[in-house]
Amino acid sequence: MTAPTKFVGRSVARLEDRPLLLGKGRFAADVSFPGQWHMRVVRSTVAHGKLRGIDASAALALPGVHAVWTHKDVAHIPPIPFRLTGLKELEPYRQTVLAKDYVRYVGEPVAVVFAADQYVAEDAADLVELDIEPLAPVLDACGDTGPFDDTHATEPSVIRKGYGDVEAAFKAAHAVVTLALSTGRHSGVPMETRGAIARYDEARDILEMHGAAKVPWWNRDHIARMIGRTRANMHLLEGHVGGGFGIRGEIYPEDVLVCAAALAFNKPIKWIEDRREHLIAANHSRQQQHNVRAAIDAEGHILAIDNEFFHDNGAYMRTHAATVPDLSAAMLPGPYRVPAYRAVGHIRLTNKTPCGTYRAPGRYESTFVRERLMDAIAAKVGVDGVEIRRRNLIGKSEMPYDLHLETLGTHIVYDSGDYALLLDKTLALAGWPALQADLKKRRAAGEMVGAGVAMFVEKSGLGPSDTVRVEIKSDGKVEVVTGVASIGQGVETAMAQIAADALGVDYTSIDVVHGQTDRIDQGAGAFASRVTVMCGEATRLASVKLRDKLLRLAAELMQTEPAALDIINGEIVRRDSTGPSMTLAELAQARPGELSAEDTFLSSHMVYPYGVHVAAVKVDTDTGAVAVERYVIGYDVGKAVNPRLVESQIAGGLAQGLGGALLEEFVYDDNGEPLAVTFADYLMPTAREVPAMSILVTEDAPSPLNPMGLKGAGEGGANPVGAVLASALDDALQRPGAIVDLPVTPQRLVRLVKTPPASI
Repeated sequence: MTAPTKFVGRSVARLEDRPLLLGKGRFAADVSFPGQWHMRVVRSTVAHGKLRGIDASAALALPGVHAVWTHKDVAHIPPIPFRLTGLKELEPYRQTVLAKDYVRYVGEPVAVVFAADQYVAEDAADLVELDIEPLAPVLDACGDTGPFDDTHATEPSVIRKGYGDVEAAFKAAHAVVTLALSTGRHSGVPMETRGAIARYDEARDILEMHGAAKVPWWNRDHIARMIGRTRANMHLLEGHVGGGFGIRGEIYPEDVLVCAAALAFNKPIKWIEDRREHLIAANHSRQQQHNVRAAIDAEGHILAIDNEFFHDNGAYMRTHAATVPDLSAAMLPGPYRVPAYRAVGHIRLTNKTPCGTYRAPGRYESTFVRERLMDAIAAKVGVDGVEIRRRNLIGKSEMPYDLHLETLGTHIVYDSGDYALLLDKTLALAGWPALQADLKKRRAAGEMVGAGVAMFVEKSGLGPSDTVRVEIKSDGKVEVVTGVASIGQGVETAMAQIAADALGVDYTSIDVVHGQTDRIDQGAGAFASRVTVMCGEATRLASVKLRDKLLRLAAELMQTEPAALDIINGEIVRRDSTGPSMTLAELAQARPGELSAEDTFLSSHMVYPYGVHVAAVKVDTDTGAVAVERYVIGYDVGKAVNPRLVESQIAGGLAQGLGGALLEEFVYDDNGEPLAVTFADYLMPTAREVPAMSILVTEDAPSPLNPMGLKGAGEGGANPVGAVLASALDDALQRPGAIVDLPVTPQRLVRLVKTPPASI
């Protein structure tokens, strides 16, 4: 009997790529319907002000303009709800779909124009006149609070997390290390800007929204509720997505407006944002200021960490609510043993674009803080950064490790890990001793070069459930219907590999359906690096269940027992290799409509992959430009379904982390006017800035929380990039603790180079 072909663990080719390579991708802008109207948003040009009036008469007089909506037209629509970490006290700070009495950031939707085509809509939007009385903007999240409205201040809530006796630890400390650190405001910039196209099918009483991403099922339920529909008569449909990164696919005002308008006018409504709109209106992220201190003993062992930070959330609390500061507070301890811990996170509102999650939310920020703290402890004790990390690492024998903290509704228990082993493997791949010797020689010759190390623990596999349905079609092909979304991470390929191994078929014979709320009633979507863990196990369970059914039905037809049969490469055969066989297509035709199975995977705990980054850099002392000469990543994912997909995720994350560490920043003038609204001012890394990298994907610590041992891989490439580059730049400058702010732009670095170090 021929041995079955196995696919899990192999870097097989992606199934998603063919339509994209052939130019047959279907992105939001590609979706059009006969008779559609185009929507254009009129946005505030004032950061903070009282909205006195709106004059749309000139716009309405323009030929081709059908309607203009202001808040009074949508006053019945409630504010946008919270999807994650929705604390009750945050609810008064939610955003309405159009500004009501105040505008609170440049780019806030104030009115929408509906016209025959996008050009008329844009011209008409320019004719809408806004009467806004300017008010003083709040731009500093660390300063005094101000009024949000007549009854609420600009500090909606304070996150508090901790355990142990922090005060006693500081009293007993040999030394205390204190730092003030900040991460700059930046965000995801996908190739495809946001878009939404709504169409009402009156005959079926179905409202469709095309252009969905990330969490279509949650968005379906809540948009329907906001506009008076039910989930049964609303469908969200995902096409191809030109990048997600946490910011695409949440409910924004525009999504609700196109759906409400399609119902009101019984016309298809299309909205596609331009790049300037994206940079001022889509979720920003990352901006935090941390005042952190560590109590240590004489050998540099951590006794306690105490961190107070200020999270700049922009003008409103959007769908993520307190998620980012909550994760910042909960995940800061990382891979180190911290006997006592306290975090106090002030959520502050400012007159800037509202914030949400961006790849490794709260961890990019807290890893920067923690790893800067580790380097400072090393300098204080007089050992190198690698050694101080080794002294504080949680040991393999301590797993599972209870962090005594909670986030995202789950208790944080590190499920498995061998942090010291991965550190050793990554340093070996980097050739750390030889690298150090070479850098020392080059510094002696006058070059400004250095290397750094950063470690981290990620979270992934957020539950509570995923459901998958698997069916054999009449032609023998397999359809896997999921409740997840694809944002470019290789969902179709990975799920096909898992289903193929469970069923005994070729992975290329499997069609994976995702992001279609009309195909499966429930789905959690794609966020928090959850898809491979949750949907992967649900796919395996449903496929195993279907395999058992196939063998039982085939046994009836072949007059034998199910145990005597097997499925190998898509054919049902006898294990003893005697007698006839049967293809899946023949079985499907013999038992039409019976060859399907559905199953659900439940999980109450996240899983925790972990990693190590090593970077070597060179600084141009005249321009402040940073060349990343060497970059090595070690990452343990428990089990890699497709190693090449994992490596690709890590590489993409590195590019984004690099941008936030060295280039990207949303800055504002004193009036709250954004100064980075085009790619001329919002600088992003190109292929020239992204270094060649060595990636080591390990499977030393499979998760005990799912049978395949899976952990997520979506965010480990971005998580510690700011931290490791800060460490490497300190080394290049030969000035411990020099880098305290991200991004380290060329201008900031030149100032550091030209400023003599403070005396110690």
